Amino acid sequence: MHMDPLMPALVGIVFVILVLAVLLLFFAGMEISIPELKKGWRVPVVGTLLQIAASVGCVLAIGWWLDWPSGRALLLGFVVSLSSTAVVLKLLRDEGEVGTPIGRDVVGVLLVQDVAIIPMLMAIGFLAGDAPSKTTLIAQLMAGVGIIGLLGFVAKKEHVPLPIGKWLGDDKELQVLGAFAVAFGLAFLTGIAGLSTALGAFVGGVVVGASRETEWIHESLYPFHVFLLAAFFVSIGMMIDPGFLWDRLPIVLALLVAVLVTNTFLNAIIFHTLGRSWRSSVYGGAMLSQIGEFSFVLAAVGLRVGLIEEFAYRSTIAVIALSLLVTPIWIATVRRWGHAPGSGVG
Repeated sequence: MHMDPLMPALVGIVFVILVLAVLLLFFAGMEISIPELKKGWRVPVVGTLLQIAASVGCVLAIGWWLDWPSGRALLLGFVVSLSSTAVVLKLLRDEGEVGTPIGRDVVGVLLVQDVAIIPMLMAIGFLAGDAPSKTTLIAQLMAGVGIIGLLGFVAKKEHVPLPIGKWLGDDKELQVLGAFAVAFGLAFLTGIAGLSTALGAFVGGVVVGASRETEWIHESLYPFHVFLLAAFFVSIGMMIDPGFLWDRLPIVLALLVAVLVTNTFLNAIIFHTLGRSWRSSVYGGAMLSQIGEFSFVLAAVGLRVGLIEEFAYRSTIAVIALSLLVTPIWIATVRRWGHAPGSGVG
């Protein structure tokens, strides 16, 4: 099969985006209060399961109508069901909405989505005839139990001492290195266990954020956070091939609008069904309307195992990238519709 010469560069940019996303999720984890999330666990867990089922169901219906193979439809359903933790948390932080009821719901959904990536990758492997070994499944199960246990421990403590805290003292440089050691250590462990490295980095950020020894780190490293976010969006922009986009602009724009509108209202209906007001529900739906950075991984795996072809992969990448870039505009439009930031409606 002929391979477009731009494909290796595209794959390289995807790798850079994922590295940046892992770093951004470390910072995102530092802003999350697990005790607060624990109080409203029902909406994130039930809501995410309903949202993934609804997204996959919609794409399976479209696939049936267009006579797609079931594997392709399932893969694309997974792709559109994930939202961007890095982008959404940045927007919530800028608006001071992380601690509002709908903000906590959205953050909880994002966290459950990050965990759901693992069974999605396993399902794609099964469809491609590449089932994981028993050893891999046991490692993933043990790592998952360990992550849940660690988050449970953090949820019960007001402050969590770092394992290496007694050696850090008041040395600021060592405290920074210790914080990154915890984050990247957990990312490494979850990675070799077959889970997402991003999940490990996120949990590491949660642990560091709950630590008394590192209370000052987030603000001190804020310029680095801003640089990472700028690099992330630049990398997203580099994913878009102008020639490919121009040749297929009507199709790509139609898919983009369909994704934003459908995801917004699917999530809004779910939030409202679970007890939130319509205004907060639509706002939360808009927050989760884009396709997330880790959908790049699902699309790349789907291409590798043959569930989608190069044209479908490039179209998917274009829609994901554009959805991430236009998300701030879409959310601002919905916010002006009537949601009052920080009001706690819902």
